[in-house]
Amino acid sequence: MRITLFGAAGAVGTRTLAEALSRGHDVTAVVRDPARRPLPHSGAKIRRGDASDIGDVAALSAGQDLVISATRPAPGREHELVTAAESLLAGVSVTGVRLLLVGGAAGLTVPGTGGLTVVDAPDFPPSWRPIALACEAQLAACRTAPRADWTYLSPPALLEPGERTGRYRLGADELLVGADGRSVISMEDLAVALLDEAERPRHRRRRFTVAY
Repeated sequence: MRITLFGAAGAVGTRTLAEALSRGHDVTAVVRDPARRPLPHSGAKIRRGDASDIGDVAALSAGQDLVISATRPAPGREHELVTAAESLLAGVSVTGVRLLLVGGAAGLTVPGTGGLTVVDAPDFPPSWRPIALACEAQLAACRTAPRADWTYLSPPALLEPGERTGRYRLGADELLVGADGRSVISMEDLAVALLDEAERPRHRRRRFTVAY
């Protein structure tokens, strides 16, 4: 599969790149500045590009089978997440290439609360609210895109570096919580779930979530 990966130098992006290469996919890794953010994995084609530029998205997705976006803005620039989502959706609408977006958990409903979302839960940290609201707007942009073939992956409440086990549970719009009361997955296993969805699409024009 020919995959263009935006945000390839980030925490989720580098793990997604490693997982895709390990499966034998032909990956074009897109970063804003290859000199400033060298990638730790060889085997990918490195290209300069910006997910917020519709022209870059269209050019870098042309002839590909899939675009994956794992971009994440710096604190204080959360609005860029929505701008990038809108540009990605517009760009792939031009080329007809499928888009797989790594988003946030903010809009997932919390089990046993009658539909309360993660971001509106009483114990949600105020410092996380800007990125959470940006993720909700990111998903809304997907849902209102008329022509894009998109899939949106919401991680669980806690996403952290760890081991690749290859195991995870699938969900839809409700936060997945384990028997220990935690909602968590490693970045490595999130990448596994991403590539599983890439290879065997099950959630086209839908959001899904994963956790242990």
